[in-house]
Amino acid sequence: MAERTGTVKFLTGLGAVATALKMADIDVASSYPIRPYTGAMMMLSQMAARGELDLEFVHGEGEHGQLGIAHGASAAGARAFTGSSGVGVTYAMETYSPISGGRCPVQMLIGNRTLDPPGDFGSEHTDALSTRDQGWLMGWAHTPQEAFDNTLMFYRIGEDARVSLPQMNCQDGYFITHIPAKVVIPSQEEVNKFLPPLNFPDALDPLNPLGHGPQLFPGQGHVLEADRVNAMMGAFPVIDEVVNAFNAQFGTDYAPFVEQYRCEDAEYVLFINGGHAYTAKFAVNHMREKGMKIGLVRPRWIRPWATDVVADILSKFKAVGVVETNNAFGAARQAGILTLEVATSLYQCDKKPVLTAFMGGLGGEVIRLDEFYYMGDVLKKVAAEGKADRTAYWIGFHNV
Repeated sequence: MAERTGTVKFLTGLGAVATALKMADIDVASSYPIRPYTGAMMMLSQMAARGELDLEFVHGEGEHGQLGIAHGASAAGARAFTGSSGVGVTYAMETYSPISGGRCPVQMLIGNRTLDPPGDFGSEHTDALSTRDQGWLMGWAHTPQEAFDNTLMFYRIGEDARVSLPQMNCQDGYFITHIPAKVVIPSQEEVNKFLPPLNFPDALDPLNPLGHGPQLFPGQGHVLEADRVNAMMGAFPVIDEVVNAFNAQFGTDYAPFVEQYRCEDAEYVLFINGGHAYTAKFAVNHMREKGMKIGLVRPRWIRPWATDVVADILSKFKAVGVVETNNAFGAARQAGILTLEVATSLYQCDKKPVLTAFMGGLGGEVIRLDEFYYMGDVLKKVAAEGKADRTAYWIGFHNV
């Protein structure tokens, strides 16, 4: 593995993504303001205005139109980018399936925030996860450095002819979007070597007409649905190849699908996605110092969901606590979306851990170190007794 080299800058998650987009030489960006994602578009518009980036910057009349602009640009063969947050993500809901159905590799930044109500400016993931079944690749960064790196990796994965799908490049509102951290920026030559120019063979061409988004007879629909299923399943080997290639070139050590932190001799683990995993790692370190056999498991992708990888990792522990920064009202186990995915992944395992969930970070609330310590105490008890008192614990209600 190469040693990571480059220019060190202190960037927010938004700044890291905007920098990566400039180096990816995107062709079209479509914007509409809603915090906390908006800062990335402000930076891109400034780059375009200063002549630093040859970019067609289009301001939409709303999120629905904004995604339509990105769709058309991508269908015409442009490397396209857009983004949104919170209710802006849901306002554009109608557009997601046509974009993935047209196999257009648009990239969309989602700076998570809570849906209304309460609409707070924070880290809840329900906005992005409400789109999870629309045929887009979807993953989270837990640091600005990972946000930069994901931008490049996601484009290369989504633009691969074996995949050809749009990507949701997600990061927690405020906690990642607005808090600066050290980011190593590689040279433009290195980025060009890793991310080649877009080659979209199905781009619109007046000399080779084709249709996008047609209304079909019922008997034709299942063929297109199966095509998208195959594309999503075909992403697994591409993700593995691209992440390993990124590691080799840039000196990183990303797991292709699921990160394991201090899991070597762990008996129980937190399963957590997104920015709060950064705080959780500090909590795990502190609990380890007290002799607790706790670890952390972090999925880097929500779509596609790496069922076999998740099952193989989690089945070796006595207890798993899924930290849910989203809500799936009325769902099985009265928890969130990740708990359902984890439970399904473990269903056919001969050896299953006791599974529970911790509902935290809802409304964009901070998950504090003492709350992670509480989760650790619960998991220690669950692992020792072989059962959990409840399927979901709500954090912040006096830890009930």
